[in-house]
Amino acid sequence: MRVGFHCAPGRRALSAVVLSVLAIALTACGGVGAEDDGKKVVLTTFTVLADMARNVAGDHLRVESITKVGAEIHGYEPTPGDIKKAAKADLILDNGLNLEAWFAQFVADLDVPHAVVSEGVTPMDIGEDAYRGKPNPHAWMSPVNAQIYVDNMVRAFTDLDPDNAAAYRANGDAYKAELGAVRDDLTAAVNTLPADHRALVTCEGAFSYLARDAGLTEKYIWPVNAEQQATPQQIGSAIDFVRQRGVPAVFCESTVSDAPMQRVVEATGARFGGTLYVDSLSEPDGPVPTYLQLIRHDATTIATALSGVPK
Repeated sequence: MRVGFHCAPGRRALSAVVLSVLAIALTACGGVGAEDDGKKVVLTTFTVLADMARNVAGDHLRVESITKVGAEIHGYEPTPGDIKKAAKADLILDNGLNLEAWFAQFVADLDVPHAVVSEGVTPMDIGEDAYRGKPNPHAWMSPVNAQIYVDNMVRAFTDLDPDNAAAYRANGDAYKAELGAVRDDLTAAVNTLPADHRALVTCEGAFSYLARDAGLTEKYIWPVNAEQQATPQQIGSAIDFVRQRGVPAVFCESTVSDAPMQRVVEATGARFGGTLYVDSLSEPDGPVPTYLQLIRHDATTIATALSGVPK
């Protein structure tokens, strides 16, 4: 059983006993969603994984996400509706690396196979505070790691549905080529920046893998999301970093308040470079309705702001 470390103080996941009762009670209450198209159902823990899985699955599987668009994944609390979905799914995909603090209890009493899509990724450790030495769970933010996620999905879908194995391999290969192109474009853009400007300053330390891929030095205000965030010491450290390097722009994520980073902007004169996306996609008419658009949006936002090009 994985022990999650992101769950904020005061939050309690549903107990395994309650989950078990709910799962049994809801098993007979219909399928995962309103559709009944005869396809096997893959359930993911959050929207980013769902979109990646749809690209691999094509038309052969029905993929749904437990959490909704805009949800904060770290301390999520499953609902009875989530249990109903999970009990009727054919496969559940989770990120692993302690991201889903609630996941172990969520699936403990469900007779549904699951696959950990970060399997095979080399974790980067968190370097600060109480989380020092714990694996940074945001491995999907690296296009290189995302290719490993895709390979794991191909294997899981092939085991679930061997008749369509060739389609899953072909879809996976095409998707990995697109991921490689995004990584190459980001690296090329960063390589044009002055050395001191090759720094990524964000609210949460969710970009370690992306920064590594791009050759950026990472600095964040807090290492992981929690209910109590942005101490004066953390904000002061970010201010010192930006001043010392002359970093031209700083950023914050869509699922947290950017107020602490605005204090860094006020103290340093750096520009607020824009909102980045990590844990959730946007609505279909929003800026990042797919994972590839999320990665491209973040890469373009970072490279443009650090180059000093006006919005």
